[in-house]
Amino acid sequence: MATYQLKSNEPELTKSFAKRMAGFLKPGDVIALEGDLGAGKTTFTKGLAEGLGITRNVNSPTFTIIKEYKGRLPLYHMDVYRVADAFEDLGFEEYFEGNGVTVVEWAHLIEAQLPEELLLLQISLESDGSRKIVADPKGERYEELCKEIF
Repeated sequence: MATYQLKSNEPELTKSFAKRMAGFLKPGDVIALEGDLGAGKTTFTKGLAEGLGITRNVNSPTFTIIKEYKGRLPLYHMDVYRVADAFEDLGFEEYFEGNGVTVVEWAHLIEAQLPEELLLLQISLESDGSRKIVADPKGERYEELCKEIF
């Protein structure tokens, strides 16, 4: 499968990209976000929420692990950075197989619990201050999604 890239020179472009992506999302879609602190994972998620019609303020669920938002589709925003045991049963599969869209920050920490098919987005801070978003679709559904949005 192909890899797709986008360079974002400002947070609003990252949010706009995510907002556009939201228009193509379906129940059960899973987006795994990777990137250093401050790379733009939560900024991306804020744009996704806007695109799903969510009006509540979206912030990182670092201390609660999962935050739920209601919109055109429910948004399940997970930050698993503080999950002590990668194999701890926190019911993630109920979200992954649910009627909403799941975004997982620091997804590699629960890799064994992630579905086989998902959209992996690596967001990196470049030396010029821009962000590079690299999409690695896992499965035909996400390959088609990438073709639509990139």
